Amino acid sequence: MVTTPTRLLADGVPVDEALADYRLALVSRDLDDREIALRQQSRVYFQISGAGHEALGLGLARSLRPGYDWFYPYYRDRALVLGLGVTSTEILLQAVGSADDPASGGRQMPCHWGSKRLNIVSQTSPTGSQCLPAVGCAEAARYASRRSLPGCSAHGDELVYVSLGEGAASQGEFWESLNTACRLHLPVLYVVADNGYAISVRAAEQSPAPVSEMVAGVRGLRVTRIDGRDYCEVRRAGADAVSHTRAGIGPCLIHATVTRPYSHSLSDDQKKYRASSELIDEAEHDPILVLERHLIAAGAITDADVIRMRAEAREVVRTAAEAALAGARPDPHSATDRLLGPVPTNDVPPDPPAGGEPVTMGDAIRLTLHEAMAADERIRVFGEDVADADPAVLDQVPGKGGVFGITFGLQREFGDARCFNTPLAEANIIGRAVGQAIRGLRPCPEIQFFDYVWPAMNQIRSEAATTRWRSNGEFTCPMVVRIPIGGYLTGGAIWHSQCGESIFAHCPGLLVAFPSRARDAAGLLRTAFACEDPVLFLEHKHLYRQGYNRDAMPPKGWSLPFGRGTYVTRGDRVTVVTWGATVHRAVLALQDLGADASGVEVIDLRTIAPWDREIVAESVRRTNRVLVLHEDTLTCGFGAEVAAFVADECFEHLDAPVWRLAAADVPVAYEPTLEDAILPQVADITRDLRALMAY
Repeated sequence: MVTTPTRLLADGVPVDEALADYRLALVSRDLDDREIALRQQSRVYFQISGAGHEALGLGLARSLRPGYDWFYPYYRDRALVLGLGVTSTEILLQAVGSADDPASGGRQMPCHWGSKRLNIVSQTSPTGSQCLPAVGCAEAARYASRRSLPGCSAHGDELVYVSLGEGAASQGEFWESLNTACRLHLPVLYVVADNGYAISVRAAEQSPAPVSEMVAGVRGLRVTRIDGRDYCEVRRAGADAVSHTRAGIGPCLIHATVTRPYSHSLSDDQKKYRASSELIDEAEHDPILVLERHLIAAGAITDADVIRMRAEAREVVRTAAEAALAGARPDPHSATDRLLGPVPTNDVPPDPPAGGEPVTMGDAIRLTLHEAMAADERIRVFGEDVADADPAVLDQVPGKGGVFGITFGLQREFGDARCFNTPLAEANIIGRAVGQAIRGLRPCPEIQFFDYVWPAMNQIRSEAATTRWRSNGEFTCPMVVRIPIGGYLTGGAIWHSQCGESIFAHCPGLLVAFPSRARDAAGLLRTAFACEDPVLFLEHKHLYRQGYNRDAMPPKGWSLPFGRGTYVTRGDRVTVVTWGATVHRAVLALQDLGADASGVEVIDLRTIAPWDREIVAESVRRTNRVLVLHEDTLTCGFGAEVAAFVADECFEHLDAPVWRLAAADVPVAYEPTLEDAILPQVADITRDLRALMAY
């Protein structure tokens, strides 16, 4: 049998593959043009172009494995996702905001790619934030490939593709991701598409040198600079970079020159800041024209073929647009669907049996972590100082286990792969956890102090909390973020004593627990590990080692549902709604009230997202007065939400205004008398309760 040799372009690229990608490049460009036209007709509501990136995306896609490798693309990767198997109709369904859009069901703006089938992780808009989850995704693949874990799959030689523009390479999260990818030799392929502009800001104003030069000294990173306008060069150099990355040697960064023939988006006009000569030069290097010339020079197509193929591409896009415009519109009632998965909010179980050695709240959390990790190999604990010691000296030292000793012994019991230290970089800690969670692990990252959570806020708010909703339920992010929080610790000062839970209660898609005693901490942490969405588990530092909130360790299987508060004391004259360290302070205030103490009902909410509206309403209906007490600042503290609910839903039962008592609207100070003046004290609670009962 005689076989026909494969026809090759001069650069060794098979002609049939180049022709197929040329057709897709034409479709990609026509999709841009169609979206622009539909935007002008108000049938598409935003447009951002992938024009100029076609050769780069399609050339790389030839070496990548959709549904096998994992992808964290950015919004100009239209041609890449077409090459991976996303259809023109699917792209336009997102552009028109159809409920049939498989990436988000109309929730995301155009070019925010996502496909569970193809392992394209639902994209966010913050530039560069995808880099850290991509690293976590690669970590998870390495971890899962060595184990049989429920809900996790890995091949052992897959890579993680992550792309960004040269402007986004200015983001710190990009550099934090490089640090970990290179240190751990992870199979991450970075693609920096350099079109010379971050909207209107030139690359020269972004950094002192091109990104490929900036990263040249990073140990363990292979750097390749290519002309991303030349399909044949992308095929050759891209295949080499993919092969290097897939081999597990370490990460690779491709710095690709591309063009931007259209403005940043339809809300931008690049003629306002780009010289016409520059745009003319870009037109000469249009990647579609460059590929077209290759094909004509090889005799693969003629000018007549070009005209025919362009017409065919327009017809493909026209048909796709008709189908997309005929797609279903989202049901307005579905807007709040798929924000969270099932949250355990079942009935509160009976109190565990009395007896047993009481443990502190800190020990209850530590023991629960040991228990959870023993039961589920998907759980990994990591953060700053959480390990016991460097493995080389572990047998020679007692071990640390966190600044509060909560993770003590986890490394010894479960090994370095399951309890380990990270760089001192909070976004790095949370971003990596996001990537691991999306791959099916159950990461438990720790932020050492609540006061330092802010560098991680982008990862918590933009990446983790939105995962389920933005992907219309296709992706989830099950992780438990443990954070020591709060004051009442002499000397903690502004950087170690703040509360700020209300900010996180304001993040849809995030669950927030805030226990006040050992039993509840264990029960809520068990539930947190059962959740399929991100949980912020706030642990008050002052409560770790107290005697008054000790309990016998509840037996295995005893867990507390989220959104269910508890009565600490019962009464019929005034309700105190509180959580965290102020629960005990409210109880102490009763000792100063004398005979009036029996009329005070204290409620511990235990979780604030969700929070127990029913128990508050039930209590206020009986007491007719309410004091909302918390340690966070008064203005916009979570107590304002509780107070608003009572005013809205319980107004007819009130015999007095809703009162709030909270910290002053300043940070917590260092000197003890200043700290006492800022935070709510027992005397303040006693004063307000007396005044409220006398109202």
